[in-house]
Amino acid sequence: MIRLLAKIRDIFLHWWGDFTLQTRLMAGATLVVSMITSALTFWAVNTIQMDARLNDTRFARDLGLLLAANVAPLVKEADRTELARFSYSFYQSTSSVRYMLYADENGDIFFGIPFSEAAVQNSLTLRRRMQLPEGYAQNTDRPLVRQHLTPAGEVTDVFVPLNYNGIHLGVLAMGINPNPTVVASSHLTRDVTIAVFVSIWVMVILGAVFNALTITQPIKELSLGVKNIADGNFRQRIDLPLGGELGELIYSFNDMAERLESYEEQNIEELTAEKAKLETLVSTIADGAILLDSDMHAVLVNPTARRIFGWDDQILDGKNILEHFPNAVRVQLTRPLFQAVKGDSEAMEFRVPITEPSHRTLRILLNTVLDQAKENVKGLAITVQDITREVALNEAKAQFISNVSHELRTPLFNIKSFIETLHEYGEDLSDGERKEFLETANHETDRLTRLVNDVLDLSRLESSRQYQLDAVDIIQPIEQTLRTHRLNARDKKIELLQDVEPNLPPVIGNYDLLLQVFSNLVGNALKFTESGGQVMLRAHQIVPPGDDPNEGGYIRIEISDTGIGIAPEDQQAIFDRFFRVENRVHTLEGTGLGLSIVKNIIEKHSSQVHLVSEVGIGTTFWFDVAAYQPEVLTVSAKDSTHHAADSKDLAIAAVSPATPSASLIAPQADQS
Repeated sequence: MIRLLAKIRDIFLHWWGDFTLQTRLMAGATLVVSMITSALTFWAVNTIQMDARLNDTRFARDLGLLLAANVAPLVKEADRTELARFSYSFYQSTSSVRYMLYADENGDIFFGIPFSEAAVQNSLTLRRRMQLPEGYAQNTDRPLVRQHLTPAGEVTDVFVPLNYNGIHLGVLAMGINPNPTVVASSHLTRDVTIAVFVSIWVMVILGAVFNALTITQPIKELSLGVKNIADGNFRQRIDLPLGGELGELIYSFNDMAERLESYEEQNIEELTAEKAKLETLVSTIADGAILLDSDMHAVLVNPTARRIFGWDDQILDGKNILEHFPNAVRVQLTRPLFQAVKGDSEAMEFRVPITEPSHRTLRILLNTVLDQAKENVKGLAITVQDITREVALNEAKAQFISNVSHELRTPLFNIKSFIETLHEYGEDLSDGERKEFLETANHETDRLTRLVNDVLDLSRLESSRQYQLDAVDIIQPIEQTLRTHRLNARDKKIELLQDVEPNLPPVIGNYDLLLQVFSNLVGNALKFTESGGQVMLRAHQIVPPGDDPNEGGYIRIEISDTGIGIAPEDQQAIFDRFFRVENRVHTLEGTGLGLSIVKNIIEKHSSQVHLVSEVGIGTTFWFDVAAYQPEVLTVSAKDSTHHAADSKDLAIAAVSPATPSASLIAPQADQS
């Protein structure tokens, strides 16, 4: 039962909720008016009925007193024949009397109209008595009036005591019919009231239905359409065959939706184009870019960030970014990210070293994305910069300064020590000791000069200074280098050889720089080759596969020795500044800048220097220089650096798979 009532209540509330405010107000006003009208009508009917009942009571009392006064002597004399005649005559003279009953002092009915004593006595063999309040007839001479409802209608009962000369003889009971005119009027009023009430509510219901069909339904359609428009569905249309103001409203709504749809298409095209531009820009920047929403879910991750963190094969959109960061980054960023989401900070910077997917040092910039009011956090922007090279360069710079300081301090200290000794004890020293001290000071001065010159040369090469590259006959710097180092080779009993292909074309280069390359490489070869060894300088022409042999190709230069060789773990760092093999093998001194200078000079010539070495057998350094063509314009060193990678590819493709033609040599044969 409770569920049924609840269901009925829900149905009523849903039904009531479908009505508009206007309909609800109209229904409420109608209900109030109808209730007031009905209340007034029922009040009027009730008043009429009360007045009619009062009149019936008065009439019945008077009529009963009149009849009692006339029949009391007959009852006293027990003249029932005359009593019956008079009673019938009185009963027939008026239609207001329903019944007449006579009872003795004990309440036994002895005569009645339409009942006789015999009928009363013989009916169902029961003796009927008149039930009255105890002692009623003896205690009062006033009639008792009351009403009771019968199947034939309401009847007014009048009980009049029969007294004669102070003697109580019994009771006269009469039933008086109500006034038919008053009853008819009351019934008519009641029926009219009910008809009016029903008519009003029928009109209300019909009005509500009409309102729902003609006004509410279009309003609902318009409300739904406006909601769809607000949700971005600009294809919403309303198709109702209505005229008048509602028709104009529907037409205006459809026109507005059509224009909004057109504007949306134009805006979508513009936004799509702008989004494509932004995505292209973000995807091509060198730094990693990660955009998060306010729940730290990834919205955009550019390819650089994916490459840095190894996310190439992962789908990150809509996922919590903290679950995918490397451990070191997650530990560093967890708390700052939560602070940024709460708006406690706007911009933060972190430096995080990571080991996965590779060893790198990252600079991470964290910025909050605020709304237009600059109050609420809408997202987070993370910029990731790979500063591994920057850190390495800073370390190299610090190491360079430290090495230069160390290299400068040693000869300066030696020079100062020997000069102070000569100054203080010059007269006490022999000529041989003074000469030895001066030679040592001179040697340290030369060493200091070489170091300063090498540092200046390296600084000049690493700067943006431009070098003019012209046609250079490669045989000239080779022969000059051999002449310069021949005496040194003879003193160390090392065989200094050359193997230059005849009729080599000129190369595109700078004579002084190439001469410095040959001098450094041959000097290193002599320094690390023991007595009885050999140093070979080769030059020959190569043509990359697919090129025209008449176009010149490249000239390959190789400097090979049979020295101590370079260990594999040192070959990667051999061209770094201040890296010296003697630091490992404890042989000869040097500045550690010669090969760095060689590397920079060769890169100025759009090429790269390579080496092949084996400990105890020897080392070969080789590089390629482009052959000079008269129709080819001379290029500057500034532009040449852009072609180093292409030259490297050509140089590698020009030779057999692993090594140059004379990697680890004896002069008599190539050992490739």
